[in-house]
Amino acid sequence: MTRLSVVVPVWNRRELVLRCLRSVEAALADFDAELIVVDDGSTDGVAAAVEAEHPAARLLRLEANRGFAVAANRGMAEARGELLLLLNSDTELDAAALGAMTAHLEADPACPGVVPRLVDAEGNPRGECMAFPRPWTPLFFGSPLERWWPRSPELRRYFLRDFDPGLEQDVEQPPAACWLLRREVWHEIGPFDEALELFFNDVDWCARLAATGRSLRYLPGARVAHVGGASTEGREDFVMRWQTDRLRYQRKHFGRLGALVAKVCVSWSYLDWRWREGKKRRRGEVAEDVATMQRAFAAFLRS
Repeated sequence: MTRLSVVVPVWNRRELVLRCLRSVEAALADFDAELIVVDDGSTDGVAAAVEAEHPAARLLRLEANRGFAVAANRGMAEARGELLLLLNSDTELDAAALGAMTAHLEADPACPGVVPRLVDAEGNPRGECMAFPRPWTPLFFGSPLERWWPRSPELRRYFLRDFDPGLEQDVEQPPAACWLLRREVWHEIGPFDEALELFFNDVDWCARLAATGRSLRYLPGARVAHVGGASTEGREDFVMRWQTDRLRYQRKHFGRLGALVAKVCVSWSYLDWRWREGKKRRRGEVAEDVATMQRAFAAFLRS
């Protein structure tokens, strides 16, 4: 069996993808590894560029854009390695980080998987590890209350504002930008929930892992550069998709009450937005398109 499989889901952003893959191939120079790239219906020629520049990579093409969960699941299902590295296309990997992560799993057979310290271009920690949401978290995050009470205890807990990025520790909800997992753990917990198309699929997976009494291990000595959000920022439906995926997560984990909290908070946010946009119009300022937002809000309520 191959020692390591690296799975990189991609959607457009050709130059960023190629930069990521160059870093991966350099990092894999001394590994028994395979590289799997899953093109999620890109329209900017990234698939052809990957074929031309990285012929050793196994390229899987999805005919239409299906979202991160579907693309990641497809790549992980095809992977043959004992260890599975799921990597975002807006990261840059190096051999030192990869070596530190694989060495930790070799030294600790009970550890299900590890994540690195994600850093920006200057090497500063990005602070992306979070705690699990609670049923009432939407009240404090993504509602007007967040603007009025930005230092609430719930936001402090949820965003791990007391997190020490220099301390090795278990983490509840590390982003799936770079996960190194044991193959058997991925298959035990199961694939990403594809109903959570773009967001909260990694949160849901980590919650399922936590239900077995385990968590992923954060290794501060393994550093991976991460642009963050580069693969989703071009989506016109970004806000709608995020809200819908959060609603589905709330419903799945907290039942009808969790879904009701999410819908009430989004409704509150929508009415607050309408009021603020109305003030802009009364002052003669440029305001956003109300009709488009109203249709998106109606579609959300039907979700």
